[in-house]
Amino acid sequence: MDLSSLFSLSNKVALITGASKGIGLSIAEFFAAAGGKVVISSRKQDALDEMAGKLRGKGYEVTGIACNVGHMDELSHLVEETVKLYGQLDILVNNAATNPVYGPVHDTSVEAYDKIMDVNVKAAFQLMRLSFPYLRESSNGSVINISSIGGKSPESNLGIYSVSKAALISLTQVFAKEWGDHKIRVNAICPGVIKTKFSEALWSNDKILDMIMNRLSIKRLGETDEIGAAALFLASEAASYATGSVITVDGGLTL
Repeated sequence: MDLSSLFSLSNKVALITGASKGIGLSIAEFFAAAGGKVVISSRKQDALDEMAGKLRGKGYEVTGIACNVGHMDELSHLVEETVKLYGQLDILVNNAATNPVYGPVHDTSVEAYDKIMDVNVKAAFQLMRLSFPYLRESSNGSVINISSIGGKSPESNLGIYSVSKAALISLTQVFAKEWGDHKIRVNAICPGVIKTKFSEALWSNDKILDMIMNRLSIKRLGETDEIGAAALFLASEAASYATGSVITVDGGLTL
């Protein structure tokens, strides 16, 4: 059995949002190391150019295209430029997310609610729609939505963020059910507390960190590469019969 071909992304093109750092950047490196051509996207072109340059220095095929996924008019440009560059699109990873508030749900403003839902749910929905004509032409079309353990069970003081991630799980399974006939797989990953800047409000607070550690089966924070490895599985032929799956990578936090 040739396991290298099972996990290979050779001749595949992947688009990853929120990929200039953290989980998105790790997924990009895993995909590129597996032979894929990767487009990384985030809001700032200079940050993308820096990260793409570092990955190209390792011999990988990576390009950065700036896009604020909260601006719906920019999403079509992102997909069009990806296809213009590589002529195809086989894998979409909706990783970009926001959470501008931390505290009781009743203190969340309508403006913050709209921003969270636009970035975390609406953008993923629209990018899947825009990518559909290209994904269905692929021999192994795959969408991976990065949700959260908060999407499975609401996290304290992360109310609307948790709501958005629950909606993303439902969106994943709706598309998985409808896109099976088009040979496009759609799956979700629910990370736990991964040590990134995005989650710093949690792990940098000693009181919160102690509470997290008491709940964990594996007594440490997660690493971005542990999400990158899970994403590579879902993107590859190794997961050819997996669709609508919700893979939790949280060190046992939700057990």
